[in-house]
Amino acid sequence: MNIPLTPLRFLRYAEQQYPARTAVVCNEHRYTYAQFADRARHLAGALRQAGVKPGDRVAFLSTNCHRLLEAYYGVLEAGAVLLPLNIRLSAGELGYILNDSGASILFVEKQFLPLVDAFRKDLTTVKTFCLLEGTPEAPWLAPHDYDQLLAAAAPHALDITTIDENAVAELFYTSGTSANPKGVMLTHRNIYLHALNTCMAFKIPNANVELHIIPLFHANGWGVAHFLTLLGGKHVMIQRFDAKEVFRLIEKEGANTCSLVPIMATVLVNCPERQNYNLSSLTRIVIGGAASSPTLVREVEETFNCECFSGYGLTETSPTLSISPMKLGMGWEGEQRYAGQAMTGYAVPGVEMRVVDANDHDVPRDGQSIGEIVARGDGIMEGYWGQPEATADVLRGGWFHTGDMATLDKHGYFLIVDRKKDIIVSGGENISSLELEKTILAHPAVLEAGVIPVPDEKWGEVPKALIVLKLNASVTEAELIDFCRSRLSHYKCPRSVDFVDSLPKTATGKILKKDIRKKYWHGQDTLRPESANKKGA
Repeated sequence: MNIPLTPLRFLRYAEQQYPARTAVVCNEHRYTYAQFADRARHLAGALRQAGVKPGDRVAFLSTNCHRLLEAYYGVLEAGAVLLPLNIRLSAGELGYILNDSGASILFVEKQFLPLVDAFRKDLTTVKTFCLLEGTPEAPWLAPHDYDQLLAAAAPHALDITTIDENAVAELFYTSGTSANPKGVMLTHRNIYLHALNTCMAFKIPNANVELHIIPLFHANGWGVAHFLTLLGGKHVMIQRFDAKEVFRLIEKEGANTCSLVPIMATVLVNCPERQNYNLSSLTRIVIGGAASSPTLVREVEETFNCECFSGYGLTETSPTLSISPMKLGMGWEGEQRYAGQAMTGYAVPGVEMRVVDANDHDVPRDGQSIGEIVARGDGIMEGYWGQPEATADVLRGGWFHTGDMATLDKHGYFLIVDRKKDIIVSGGENISSLELEKTILAHPAVLEAGVIPVPDEKWGEVPKALIVLKLNASVTEAELIDFCRSRLSHYKCPRSVDFVDSLPKTATGKILKKDIRKKYWHGQDTLRPESANKKGA
Protein backbone atom coordinates (compact mmCIF):
# COMPACT_ATOMS: atom_id res chain seq x y z
CA MET A 1 0.00 0.00 0.00
CA ASN A 2 1.33 3.44 -0.93
CA ILE A 3 1.50 5.88 1.97
CA PRO A 4 0.60 9.44 0.91
CA LEU A 5 3.36 12.03 0.90
CA THR A 6 2.47 14.57 3.60
CA PRO A 7 4.52 16.72 5.98
CA LEU A 8 2.49 15.25 8.85
CA ARG A 9 4.84 12.29 8.62
CA PHE A 10 7.78 14.51 9.61
CA LEU A 11 6.51 15.38 13.07
CA ARG A 12 5.26 11.85 13.67
CA TYR A 13 8.70 10.50 12.80
CA ALA A 14 10.48 13.02 15.04
CA GLU A 15 8.13 12.22 17.92
CA GLN A 16 8.86 8.52 17.57
CA GLN A 17 12.63 8.84 17.21
CA TYR A 18 13.47 11.88 19.35
CA PRO A 19 10.66 12.31 21.91
CA ALA A 20 12.86 13.87 24.60
CA ARG A 21 14.91 16.07 22.28
CA THR A 22 14.25 19.83 22.43
CA ALA A 23 12.10 20.75 19.45
CA VAL A 24 11.17 24.39 19.98
CA VAL A 25 12.59 27.31 21.95
CA CYS A 26 10.36 30.39 22.05
CA ASN A 27 11.01 33.06 24.68
CA GLU A 28 10.53 31.27 28.01
CA HIS A 29 8.87 28.23 26.41
CA ARG A 30 10.80 25.04 25.64
CA TYR A 31 9.07 21.96 24.22
CA THR A 32 10.33 18.50 23.41
CA TYR A 33 9.25 16.69 20.27
CA ALA A 34 6.79 14.67 22.33
CA GLN A 35 5.25 17.89 23.63
CA PHE A 36 5.36 19.60 20.23
CA ALA A 37 3.49 16.71 18.62
CA ASP A 38 0.97 16.56 21.46
CA ARG A 39 0.22 20.27 21.15
CA ALA A 40 -0.24 19.92 17.39
CA ARG A 41 -2.77 17.14 17.92
CA HIS A 42 -4.62 19.23 20.50
CA LEU A 43 -4.71 22.13 18.04
CA ALA A 44 -6.26 19.76 15.49
CA GLY A 45 -8.83 18.69 18.06
CA ALA A 46 -9.60 22.29 18.99
CA LEU A 47 -10.14 23.21 15.35
CA ARG A 48 -12.48 20.29 14.78
CA GLN A 49 -14.34 21.20 17.95
CA ALA A 50 -14.65 24.79 16.67
CA GLY A 51 -16.38 23.52 13.54
CA VAL A 52 -13.43 23.64 11.12
CA LYS A 53 -14.10 21.18 8.31
CA PRO A 54 -11.70 19.42 5.94
CA GLY A 55 -10.42 21.87 3.34
CA ASP A 56 -11.31 24.97 5.40
CA ARG A 57 -8.69 27.71 5.49
CA VAL A 58 -7.25 28.55 8.91
CA ALA A 59 -5.39 31.87 9.06
CA PHE A 60 -2.66 33.02 11.45
CA LEU A 61 -1.51 36.62 11.91
CA SER A 62 1.58 36.21 14.05
CA THR A 63 5.28 36.83 14.39
CA ASN A 64 7.52 33.78 14.69
CA CYS A 65 6.40 31.78 17.71
CA HIS A 66 5.86 28.18 18.78
CA ARG A 67 2.11 28.47 18.18
CA LEU A 68 2.59 29.35 14.52
CA LEU A 69 5.04 26.46 14.15
CA GLU A 70 2.47 24.13 15.75
CA ALA A 71 -0.05 25.30 13.16
CA TYR A 72 2.12 23.90 10.35
CA TYR A 73 1.16 20.47 11.65
CA GLY A 74 -1.98 20.93 13.77
CA VAL A 75 -3.97 22.65 11.04
CA LEU A 76 -3.12 19.85 8.61
CA GLU A 77 -3.98 17.20 11.24
CA ALA A 78 -7.45 18.75 11.30
CA GLY A 79 -7.65 18.24 7.53
CA ALA A 80 -7.62 21.99 6.97
CA VAL A 81 -5.41 24.37 4.95
CA LEU A 82 -2.93 26.65 6.71
CA LEU A 83 -2.88 30.34 5.69
CA PRO A 84 -0.02 32.30 7.35
CA LEU A 85 -0.46 36.05 6.85
CA ASN A 86 2.20 38.70 6.28
CA ILE A 87 2.14 40.92 9.37
CA ARG A 88 3.41 43.92 7.38
CA LEU A 89 0.40 44.12 5.09
CA SER A 90 -2.19 46.87 5.37
CA ALA A 91 -5.70 46.38 6.73
CA GLY A 92 -7.09 46.48 3.19
CA GLU A 93 -4.64 43.89 1.90
CA LEU A 94 -5.28 41.51 4.80
CA GLY A 95 -9.01 41.89 4.41
CA TYR A 96 -8.75 41.12 0.71
CA ILE A 97 -6.69 37.96 1.35
CA LEU A 98 -9.02 36.63 4.04
CA ASN A 99 -12.06 37.17 1.86
CA ASP A 100 -10.40 35.82 -1.28
CA SER A 101 -9.26 32.67 0.53
CA GLY A 102 -12.58 32.20 2.29
CA ALA A 103 -10.83 31.70 5.64
CA SER A 104 -13.19 30.59 8.40
CA ILE A 105 -11.09 31.31 11.48
CA LEU A 106 -8.30 33.78 12.27
CA PHE A 107 -5.76 33.37 15.06
CA VAL A 108 -4.21 36.72 15.91
CA GLU A 109 -1.34 37.93 18.08
CA LYS A 110 -2.30 40.58 20.62
CA GLN A 111 -0.24 43.37 19.07
CA PHE A 112 -2.23 43.05 15.83
CA LEU A 113 -5.69 43.38 17.38
CA PRO A 114 -6.08 47.06 16.37
CA LEU A 115 -5.15 46.13 12.81
CA VAL A 116 -7.70 43.33 12.69
CA ASP A 117 -10.36 45.56 14.25
CA ALA A 118 -9.87 47.98 11.35
CA PHE A 119 -10.99 45.48 8.72
CA ARG A 120 -12.93 42.70 10.51
CA LYS A 121 -16.33 44.20 9.67
CA ASP A 122 -15.49 43.87 5.98
CA LEU A 123 -14.83 40.14 6.24
CA THR A 124 -17.35 37.82 4.66
CA THR A 125 -16.24 34.34 5.77
CA VAL A 126 -14.25 34.64 9.00
CA LYS A 127 -16.60 33.72 11.86
CA THR A 128 -14.13 33.23 14.71
CA PHE A 129 -11.30 35.43 15.94
CA CYS A 130 -9.01 33.73 18.45
CA LEU A 131 -6.32 35.49 20.47
CA LEU A 132 -3.03 33.58 20.49
CA GLU A 133 -1.97 34.65 23.97
CA GLY A 134 -3.51 36.71 26.75
CA THR A 135 -6.98 37.51 28.02
CA PRO A 136 -9.54 38.15 25.26
CA GLU A 137 -11.13 41.48 26.16
CA ALA A 138 -12.72 42.68 22.92
CA PRO A 139 -16.30 41.39 22.56
CA TRP A 140 -15.63 40.14 19.03
CA LEU A 141 -12.89 37.75 20.19
CA ALA A 142 -13.53 34.14 21.13
CA PRO A 143 -13.80 33.82 24.94
CA HIS A 144 -10.76 31.55 25.21
CA ASP A 145 -7.25 32.07 23.89
CA TYR A 146 -5.20 29.55 21.91
CA ASP A 147 -3.76 27.64 24.87
CA GLN A 148 -7.12 27.44 26.62
CA LEU A 149 -8.64 26.00 23.43
CA LEU A 150 -5.90 23.37 23.31
CA ALA A 151 -6.36 22.48 26.97
CA ALA A 152 -10.10 21.97 26.52
CA ALA A 153 -9.84 19.88 23.35
CA ALA A 154 -9.34 16.17 22.84
CA PRO A 155 -6.32 15.40 20.65
CA HIS A 156 -7.02 14.52 17.04
CA ALA A 157 -4.82 12.77 14.48
CA LEU A 158 -5.73 11.98 10.91
CA ASP A 159 -5.43 8.54 9.46
CA ILE A 160 -2.43 9.21 7.19
CA THR A 161 -3.67 6.73 4.58
CA THR A 162 -6.81 8.81 3.96
CA ILE A 163 -4.91 11.96 2.95
CA ASP A 164 -4.90 13.04 -0.68
CA GLU A 165 -1.27 14.02 -1.24
CA ASN A 166 -2.33 16.27 -4.13
CA ALA A 167 -4.75 18.24 -1.95
CA VAL A 168 -3.82 21.78 -0.90
CA ALA A 169 -2.06 21.87 2.47
CA GLU A 170 -0.82 25.45 2.66
CA LEU A 171 -1.90 28.70 1.04
CA PHE A 172 0.50 31.65 0.77
CA TYR A 173 -0.27 34.96 -0.85
CA THR A 174 2.23 36.74 -3.05
CA SER A 175 2.86 40.42 -2.45
CA GLY A 176 0.71 42.45 -4.82
CA THR A 177 2.37 44.87 -7.26
CA SER A 178 0.17 46.03 -10.12
CA ALA A 179 -2.59 43.59 -9.17
CA ASN A 180 -4.08 42.04 -6.06
CA PRO A 181 -2.10 39.34 -4.23
CA LYS A 182 -2.50 35.81 -5.55
CA GLY A 183 -2.94 32.75 -3.35
CA VAL A 184 -0.28 30.11 -4.03
CA MET A 185 -1.57 26.57 -3.46
CA LEU A 186 1.04 24.13 -2.14
CA THR A 187 0.04 20.50 -1.82
CA HIS A 188 1.02 17.88 0.74
CA ARG A 189 3.19 16.30 -1.96
CA ASN A 190 4.87 19.63 -2.82
CA ILE A 191 5.84 20.23 0.79
CA TYR A 192 6.97 16.69 1.54
CA LEU A 193 9.25 16.35 -1.49
CA HIS A 194 10.60 19.88 -1.16
CA ALA A 195 11.73 19.07 2.38
CA LEU A 196 13.53 15.89 1.29
CA ASN A 197 15.18 17.65 -1.64
CA THR A 198 16.31 20.51 0.60
CA CYS A 199 17.85 18.10 3.10
CA MET A 200 19.92 16.57 0.30
CA ALA A 201 20.87 19.88 -1.29
CA PHE A 202 21.99 21.58 1.93
CA LYS A 203 23.37 18.40 3.55
CA ILE A 204 21.61 19.35 6.77
CA PRO A 205 22.80 17.28 9.73
CA ASN A 206 20.53 15.52 12.18
CA ALA A 207 19.74 17.65 15.26
CA ASN A 208 20.76 20.86 13.50
CA VAL A 209 19.91 24.05 15.44
CA GLU A 210 18.25 26.72 13.30
CA LEU A 211 17.53 30.28 14.36
CA HIS A 212 14.28 31.36 12.65
CA ILE A 213 15.16 34.93 11.73
CA ILE A 214 13.12 35.03 8.53
CA PRO A 215 9.37 35.21 9.29
CA LEU A 216 7.59 31.87 8.94
CA PHE A 217 4.98 33.50 6.71
CA HIS A 218 7.69 34.25 4.14
CA ALA A 219 9.06 31.95 1.45
CA ASN A 220 12.53 31.94 3.01
CA GLY A 221 11.13 30.90 6.37
CA TRP A 222 8.43 28.26 6.07
CA GLY A 223 10.49 25.53 4.41
CA VAL A 224 12.56 25.19 7.59
CA ALA A 225 9.43 24.27 9.55
CA HIS A 226 9.33 21.03 7.57
CA PHE A 227 12.86 19.73 6.98
CA LEU A 228 14.21 20.70 10.40
CA THR A 229 11.38 18.81 12.08
CA LEU A 230 12.09 15.71 10.00
CA LEU A 231 15.71 15.78 11.22
CA GLY A 232 14.80 16.31 14.86
CA GLY A 233 16.43 19.73 14.86
CA LYS A 234 15.89 22.56 17.31
CA HIS A 235 13.69 25.45 16.17
CA VAL A 236 14.78 28.68 17.89
CA MET A 237 12.25 31.49 17.48
CA ILE A 238 12.93 35.21 17.36
CA GLN A 239 9.96 37.58 17.14
CA ARG A 240 11.63 40.48 15.35
CA PHE A 241 15.00 41.12 13.83
CA ASP A 242 17.33 42.69 16.37
CA ALA A 243 21.08 42.19 15.98
CA LYS A 244 21.90 41.83 19.67
CA GLU A 245 19.04 39.38 20.21
CA VAL A 246 20.22 37.37 17.22
CA PHE A 247 23.71 37.15 18.71
CA ARG A 248 22.35 36.30 22.16
CA LEU A 249 20.26 33.41 20.85
CA ILE A 250 23.09 32.06 18.69
CA GLU A 251 25.31 31.93 21.75
CA LYS A 252 22.68 30.67 24.22
CA GLU A 253 21.13 27.98 22.01
CA GLY A 254 24.20 27.02 19.99
CA ALA A 255 22.56 27.89 16.67
CA ASN A 256 24.30 26.30 13.68
CA THR A 257 22.42 27.83 10.78
CA CYS A 258 20.14 30.67 9.80
CA SER A 259 18.74 32.30 6.68
CA LEU A 260 18.98 36.04 6.08
CA VAL A 261 18.05 38.61 3.49
CA PRO A 262 20.97 40.82 2.42
CA ILE A 263 20.12 43.81 4.60
CA MET A 264 19.95 41.58 7.69
CA ALA A 265 23.39 40.16 6.89
CA THR A 266 24.72 43.69 6.38
CA VAL A 267 23.38 44.82 9.75
CA LEU A 268 24.88 41.81 11.57
CA VAL A 269 28.28 42.28 9.92
CA ASN A 270 28.37 45.97 10.90
CA CYS A 271 27.00 45.61 14.44
CA PRO A 272 29.76 46.56 16.94
CA GLU A 273 28.17 44.49 19.76
CA ARG A 274 28.93 41.33 17.81
CA GLN A 275 32.29 40.99 19.56
CA ASN A 276 30.56 40.55 22.93
CA TYR A 277 29.12 37.16 21.98
CA ASN A 278 30.47 33.68 21.28
CA LEU A 279 29.16 32.84 17.81
CA SER A 280 31.44 29.86 17.14
CA SER A 281 28.51 27.44 16.81
CA LEU A 282 27.57 28.95 13.42
CA THR A 283 28.42 26.70 10.49
CA ARG A 284 26.38 28.22 7.65
CA ILE A 285 24.45 31.36 6.71
CA VAL A 286 22.26 31.31 3.61
CA ILE A 287 21.32 34.61 2.00
CA GLY A 288 18.12 34.76 -0.04
CA GLY A 289 15.04 36.83 -0.72
CA ALA A 290 17.05 39.29 -2.82
CA ALA A 291 20.30 39.22 -4.74
CA SER A 292 23.45 39.13 -2.66
CA SER A 293 26.84 40.58 -3.56
CA PRO A 294 30.29 38.96 -3.52
CA THR A 295 31.36 41.65 -1.06
CA LEU A 296 28.64 40.66 1.39
CA VAL A 297 29.39 36.93 1.07
CA ARG A 298 33.05 37.63 1.82
CA GLU A 299 32.23 39.88 4.78
CA VAL A 300 29.89 37.26 6.29
CA GLU A 301 32.43 34.46 5.96
CA GLU A 302 35.25 36.57 7.38
CA THR A 303 33.14 38.00 10.19
CA PHE A 304 31.44 34.82 11.38
CA ASN A 305 33.99 32.22 10.26
CA CYS A 306 31.29 30.11 8.64
CA GLU A 307 30.14 29.11 5.18
CA CYS A 308 27.96 31.62 3.34
CA PHE A 309 26.21 31.25 -0.01
CA SER A 310 23.02 32.28 -1.78
CA GLY A 311 19.74 30.48 -2.23
CA TYR A 312 16.98 31.22 -4.72
CA GLY A 313 13.30 30.38 -4.83
CA LEU A 314 9.80 31.77 -4.91
CA THR A 315 6.54 31.34 -3.04
CA GLU A 316 5.29 29.36 -6.04
CA THR A 317 8.17 26.85 -5.75
CA SER A 318 7.87 25.80 -2.09
CA PRO A 319 10.38 27.76 -2.19
CA THR A 320 13.93 26.54 -2.97
CA LEU A 321 15.00 26.18 -6.60
CA SER A 322 18.77 26.66 -6.47
CA ILE A 323 21.77 27.18 -4.18
CA SER A 324 25.25 28.49 -4.90
CA PRO A 325 27.96 26.64 -2.92
CA MET A 326 31.00 25.69 -4.94
CA LYS A 327 30.61 22.39 -6.76
CA LEU A 328 33.30 19.77 -6.23
CA GLY A 329 36.09 20.30 -8.73
CA MET A 330 35.27 23.92 -9.59
CA GLY A 331 38.51 25.18 -8.06
CA TRP A 332 37.30 28.68 -7.23
CA GLU A 333 39.73 30.69 -5.13
CA GLY A 334 39.65 34.09 -3.44
CA GLU A 335 37.29 36.65 -4.92
CA GLN A 336 36.22 34.16 -7.60
CA ARG A 337 34.72 31.93 -4.92
CA TYR A 338 32.84 34.81 -3.30
CA ALA A 339 31.48 35.85 -6.70
CA GLY A 340 30.36 32.27 -7.36
CA GLN A 341 28.69 31.88 -3.98
CA ALA A 342 26.79 35.14 -4.56
CA MET A 343 25.31 33.76 -7.79
CA THR A 344 21.79 32.40 -8.10
CA GLY A 345 23.43 28.97 -8.21
CA TYR A 346 22.49 25.58 -9.60
CA ALA A 347 19.25 23.61 -9.33
CA VAL A 348 18.70 21.52 -6.20
CA PRO A 349 17.64 17.85 -6.49
CA GLY A 350 14.06 17.49 -7.72
CA VAL A 351 14.22 20.71 -9.76
CA GLU A 352 14.87 21.40 -13.45
CA MET A 353 15.72 24.96 -14.50
CA ARG A 354 16.21 26.61 -17.89
CA VAL A 355 16.77 30.10 -19.26
CA VAL A 356 14.52 30.84 -22.23
CA ASP A 357 13.87 33.64 -24.70
CA ALA A 358 10.51 35.26 -25.45
CA ASN A 359 9.48 32.17 -27.46
CA ASP A 360 10.43 29.77 -24.64
CA HIS A 361 13.52 28.57 -26.53
CA ASP A 362 16.70 27.95 -24.55
CA VAL A 363 19.33 30.67 -24.70
CA PRO A 364 23.01 29.67 -25.07
CA ARG A 365 24.77 28.47 -21.90
CA ASP A 366 27.44 31.11 -22.28
CA GLY A 367 26.98 33.12 -19.09
CA GLN A 368 26.08 36.15 -21.23
CA SER A 369 22.78 35.55 -23.02
CA ILE A 370 19.82 36.80 -21.01
CA GLY A 371 16.44 35.10 -20.76
CA GLU A 372 13.75 34.20 -18.24
CA ILE A 373 14.22 31.43 -15.70
CA VAL A 374 11.61 28.70 -16.03
CA ALA A 375 11.42 25.70 -13.73
CA ARG A 376 9.59 22.48 -13.08
CA GLY A 377 9.88 20.02 -10.24
CA ASP A 378 8.45 18.51 -7.11
CA GLY A 379 7.81 21.80 -5.33
CA ILE A 380 6.08 23.74 -8.08
CA MET A 381 2.70 24.97 -6.90
CA GLU A 382 -0.62 23.45 -7.86
CA GLY A 383 -1.70 26.88 -9.06
CA TYR A 384 -3.17 30.21 -7.93
CA TRP A 385 -6.25 30.05 -5.71
CA GLY A 386 -9.37 30.77 -7.78
CA GLN A 387 -7.35 32.08 -10.75
CA PRO A 388 -7.23 29.42 -13.48
CA GLU A 389 -6.24 31.90 -16.23
CA ALA A 390 -3.28 33.28 -14.26
CA THR A 391 -2.28 29.71 -13.40
CA ALA A 392 -2.39 28.59 -17.04
CA ASP A 393 -0.33 31.60 -18.10
CA VAL A 394 2.48 31.19 -15.57
CA LEU A 395 2.59 27.38 -15.99
CA ARG A 396 2.39 27.41 -19.78
CA GLY A 397 4.16 24.55 -21.50
CA GLY A 398 4.48 22.69 -18.22
CA TRP A 399 7.12 25.09 -16.87
CA PHE A 400 6.74 27.74 -14.18
CA HIS A 401 7.74 31.13 -15.55
CA THR A 402 9.46 33.01 -12.74
CA GLY A 403 9.68 36.50 -14.20
CA ASP A 404 13.38 36.58 -13.24
CA MET A 405 15.84 37.38 -16.03
CA ALA A 406 19.14 35.51 -15.88
CA THR A 407 22.13 34.00 -17.62
CA LEU A 408 23.25 30.35 -17.48
CA ASP A 409 26.88 29.25 -17.78
CA LYS A 410 28.41 25.98 -18.96
CA HIS A 411 28.75 24.75 -15.36
CA GLY A 412 25.00 25.01 -14.74
CA TYR A 413 25.17 28.15 -12.59
CA PHE A 414 22.38 30.68 -13.01
CA LEU A 415 22.84 34.39 -12.37
CA ILE A 416 19.77 36.60 -12.10
CA VAL A 417 20.39 39.96 -13.69
CA ASP A 418 17.00 41.45 -12.80
CA ARG A 419 13.28 41.07 -12.60
CA LYS A 420 11.61 41.70 -15.94
CA LYS A 421 10.12 44.94 -14.67
CA ASP A 422 13.41 46.16 -13.19
CA ILE A 423 15.72 45.81 -16.19
CA ILE A 424 16.74 49.29 -17.34
CA VAL A 425 16.55 49.85 -21.10
CA SER A 426 18.77 52.81 -21.92
CA GLY A 427 19.25 53.69 -25.58
CA GLY A 428 18.29 50.14 -26.54
CA GLU A 429 20.82 48.56 -24.15
CA ASN A 430 19.70 46.32 -21.28
CA ILE A 431 21.23 47.34 -17.94
CA SER A 432 20.99 45.10 -14.88
CA SER A 433 20.14 47.04 -11.74
CA LEU A 434 21.39 44.08 -9.68
CA GLU A 435 24.82 44.12 -11.34
CA LEU A 436 25.13 47.84 -10.67
CA GLU A 437 23.97 47.47 -7.06
CA LYS A 438 26.58 44.76 -6.41
CA THR A 439 29.27 47.06 -7.78
CA ILE A 440 28.15 49.97 -5.63
CA LEU A 441 27.98 47.77 -2.52
CA ALA A 442 31.68 46.98 -2.98
CA HIS A 443 32.47 50.60 -2.01
CA PRO A 444 33.54 50.66 1.65
CA ALA A 445 31.31 53.62 2.51
CA VAL A 446 28.05 52.11 1.22
CA LEU A 447 25.63 50.27 3.51
CA GLU A 448 22.65 49.87 1.15
CA ALA A 449 22.05 50.58 -2.52
CA GLY A 450 19.00 50.63 -4.73
CA VAL A 451 19.19 51.27 -8.48
CA ILE A 452 16.17 52.36 -10.50
CA PRO A 453 15.53 53.78 -13.98
CA VAL A 454 14.66 57.45 -14.26
CA PRO A 455 13.39 59.30 -17.35
CA ASP A 456 15.93 60.77 -19.78
CA GLU A 457 15.11 62.79 -22.90
CA LYS A 458 17.98 61.37 -24.94
CA TRP A 459 18.20 57.73 -23.79
CA GLY A 460 14.61 57.11 -22.66
CA GLU A 461 15.73 56.05 -19.22
CA VAL A 462 19.03 55.89 -17.33
CA PRO A 463 20.19 54.33 -14.04
CA LYS A 464 19.92 56.27 -10.81
CA ALA A 465 21.41 55.07 -7.50
CA LEU A 466 19.88 55.68 -4.09
CA ILE A 467 22.47 55.18 -1.37
CA VAL A 468 22.45 54.70 2.40
CA LEU A 469 25.92 55.28 3.82
CA LYS A 470 27.55 53.44 6.69
CA LEU A 471 27.75 55.25 10.02
CA ASN A 472 30.35 58.05 9.91
CA ALA A 473 31.29 57.20 6.30
CA SER A 474 31.31 59.64 3.41
CA VAL A 475 31.57 59.59 -0.38
CA THR A 476 30.47 62.09 -3.01
CA GLU A 477 28.24 61.50 -6.00
CA ALA A 478 31.17 62.02 -8.39
CA GLU A 479 33.40 59.63 -6.44
CA LEU A 480 30.77 56.91 -6.48
CA ILE A 481 30.12 57.27 -10.21
CA ASP A 482 33.87 57.14 -10.89
CA PHE A 483 34.09 54.03 -8.67
CA CYS A 484 31.46 52.32 -10.84
CA ARG A 485 33.08 53.44 -14.09
CA SER A 486 36.36 51.86 -13.03
CA ARG A 487 34.56 48.50 -12.80
CA LEU A 488 31.75 48.58 -15.38
CA SER A 489 31.09 49.85 -18.88
CA HIS A 490 30.16 53.52 -18.64
CA TYR A 491 26.66 53.02 -20.06
CA LYS A 492 25.86 50.68 -17.12
CA CYS A 493 26.83 53.24 -14.46
CA PRO A 494 24.52 55.62 -12.62
CA ARG A 495 24.02 59.05 -14.14
CA SER A 496 23.01 60.43 -10.75
CA VAL A 497 23.11 59.51 -7.07
CA ASP A 498 20.79 60.45 -4.23
CA PHE A 499 21.92 59.89 -0.64
CA VAL A 500 19.03 58.88 1.63
CA ASP A 501 18.61 57.93 5.28
CA SER A 502 16.74 54.71 4.46
CA LEU A 503 15.12 52.74 1.66
CA PRO A 504 11.55 51.38 1.78
CA LYS A 505 11.50 47.61 2.20
CA THR A 506 9.21 44.63 2.38
CA ALA A 507 8.71 42.65 5.61
CA THR A 508 11.89 40.70 4.94
CA GLY A 509 14.13 43.53 3.80
CA LYS A 510 13.68 43.52 0.02
CA ILE A 511 13.87 47.06 -1.38
CA LEU A 512 10.51 48.27 -2.71
CA LYS A 513 11.73 49.68 -6.00
CA LYS A 514 8.21 50.25 -7.30
CA ASP A 515 7.62 52.70 -4.44
CA ILE A 516 10.86 54.56 -5.18
CA ARG A 517 10.21 54.74 -8.93
CA LYS A 518 6.88 56.48 -8.51
CA LYS A 519 8.57 59.68 -7.30
CA TYR A 520 10.78 59.96 -10.36
CA TRP A 521 8.16 58.95 -12.93
CA HIS A 522 5.34 61.11 -11.56
CA GLY A 523 3.63 63.01 -14.36
CA GLN A 524 5.35 61.05 -17.16
CA ASP A 525 3.32 59.84 -20.12
CA THR A 526 4.56 56.27 -19.66
CA LEU A 527 3.73 54.03 -16.75
CA ARG A 528 7.37 52.96 -16.34
CA PRO A 529 7.06 52.02 -12.64
CA GLU A 530 5.10 48.90 -13.57
CA SER A 531 5.05 48.42 -17.32
CA ALA A 532 8.20 49.52 -19.14
CA ASN A 533 8.97 48.31 -22.65
CA LYS A 534 11.67 45.63 -22.39
CA LYS A 535 13.34 45.48 -25.79
CA GLY A 536 15.44 42.36 -26.12
CA ALA A 537 14.77 41.32 -22.55
